[in-house]
Amino acid sequence: MARTIPIQQGRVVRAGPSLPALRRITANDIGHALRAGYEDFKAWPTHAAFLVLIYPVIGLLLAFATSQQNVIPLFYPLLAGFAILGPFAALGLYEVSRRRELGETPGWRDALSVTRRANFGSMLLLGLALLVIFVCWLGAAQVIYAVTLKSAPESFMDLIRRAFTSPAGWALIILGNGVGFVFAALAFAISVISFPLMLDRHLGAADAVRCSVRAVLHNPGPMALWGFIVATGLVLGSLPFLIGLTVVLPILGHATWHLYRRVVVDEAQ
Repeated sequence: MARTIPIQQGRVVRAGPSLPALRRITANDIGHALRAGYEDFKAWPTHAAFLVLIYPVIGLLLAFATSQQNVIPLFYPLLAGFAILGPFAALGLYEVSRRRELGETPGWRDALSVTRRANFGSMLLLGLALLVIFVCWLGAAQVIYAVTLKSAPESFMDLIRRAFTSPAGWALIILGNGVGFVFAALAFAISVISFPLMLDRHLGAADAVRCSVRAVLHNPGPMALWGFIVATGLVLGSLPFLIGLTVVLPILGHATWHLYRRVVVDEAQ
């Protein structure tokens, strides 16, 4: 039998017995999560930066592959859409923040211990779902390019020139970013707190996704602000050559854990 779960400010939602209660959050909670994430990063800077180094490295390899295989139009969609995989890539950071919250001093083995969790298969399943969304976004981007600019560009500069100086290019920018936003919003909704939730409460992928979507629906303004902060951080971190991501990603990863802790009511309460 479903139970009622109270939401702050008198609102209630109904959910299955496996789903935790949620709070309404504000911009102040977002600020708290970012500050706490920065504190976690300061306590573990070198390890955290190296832990996510593979993320920008893979991004650079993908970018190199596009330039080598004459699929230059996919360069921007690759870099923009690659952020979809970020929540899964930050699993080790969530574990570090969780252990620091418990008063521990986590190390490498602790960060990688997530792979030994009983529900790690569920985490992989959701990670695979994000990968599918990423691949679908790339396919959509390729179709959009084919119906707007049509022919392949001779170089990156040729692509930029055609994109910004022709009606077809403007259509590419507007349509591409619009469709990309839909894919990004979908990925954000199903994953914004899913991985920390699975890590902390040992839930399966389906229940974690349901709770994540519910959190977004009941906190649309703050979650939109969080999404904007993440997107802006990733853009700034990508300059130059994705190197900044070795700092931005750990802070965002740690902050995501603390955002989860602000959104989901503690079991003891």
